[in-house]
Amino acid sequence: MPEVKPTALILLNMGGPDSLEAVEPFLYNLFSDRELIQLPAGALLQKPFAKMISHFRAKHVVENYRIIGGKSPLLAWTQRQAAGIAARLGDHVVPYVVMRYWHPFASEVLAQIKSAGIENAIVLSMYPHYTGATTGSSVNDFKRTAARVFPELSYRLIEQWYDHPGYLDALANRIRTARDSLQAAERTALQIVFSAHALPQKFIDRGDPYLKQVEATVQGVMQRVGDVDWHLGFQSRSGPVKWMEPATTEVMDRLAAAGKTALLIVPISFVSDHIETLHEIDIEYREHAQAHGIKTYMRAPSLNEGADFLQAMADLVKEQTKNPK
Repeated sequence: MPEVKPTALILLNMGGPDSLEAVEPFLYNLFSDRELIQLPAGALLQKPFAKMISHFRAKHVVENYRIIGGKSPLLAWTQRQAAGIAARLGDHVVPYVVMRYWHPFASEVLAQIKSAGIENAIVLSMYPHYTGATTGSSVNDFKRTAARVFPELSYRLIEQWYDHPGYLDALANRIRTARDSLQAAERTALQIVFSAHALPQKFIDRGDPYLKQVEATVQGVMQRVGDVDWHLGFQSRSGPVKWMEPATTEVMDRLAAAGKTALLIVPISFVSDHIETLHEIDIEYREHAQAHGIKTYMRAPSLNEGADFLQAMADLVKEQTKNPK
């Protein structure tokens, strides 16, 4: 049989600081990206403003990272996901991870792939829902860097998979697991709150498909879960711009005011644990819920390296690469 040439499986994700010292430069890289955040002073002043904002925000954000272990676990989870997906695709598939705002950057990884003599790649965005702010920025950065560092690389992009059956199954499995751990009375009273990362409203107004895709994910998951009350909110809103509504905390407040006492938070725009699940949802939102009279507060487990999720991603890659472009 002819030898099967190696293929790189490259997972794209946002990245996170790998130490407390890396928090400020990570934030600077994030705030410098006009595809993600367009600071009001314009392109020429984006980087000076990013420098100022990252400096002042870092003091608070460092403490949040200190609480969850002194760094972001996002790289470790994404590396495990890459390895798990590659293992399901065959020995010829070699896993790599590219992060947008902290190491390993695209330039580093593409240089490694080139040095390894690998000429073909599958590039998989780990953002389930497409938005120009995250998926678009990561994909554009990869394309620009590949053209500069390794123009001979042949690659196939997979940019969105919000309605993939395996992904929806995996989310539904997490909800069932959390719900089944409750007492009967709590299960009856349970309210499911899906929490997605917010975007500035102007992204949606300009035609970004993110909101419609998030809503389609929720519908697909609830078709699998069954007859349970559910709600959708958006987290991680900051700054003076108009954001998508409602905020996840506003949904929680409304439910508490209506006498609801049991909440299950389901993060759906994140596929692994990081600061926005481990601190924002697990700590900040828990304290908020308890202060408003919520007695039972839970979060559905993240997908992380769950076998069902990794198999879903392997199936996705097989489906997307079955036929040549």
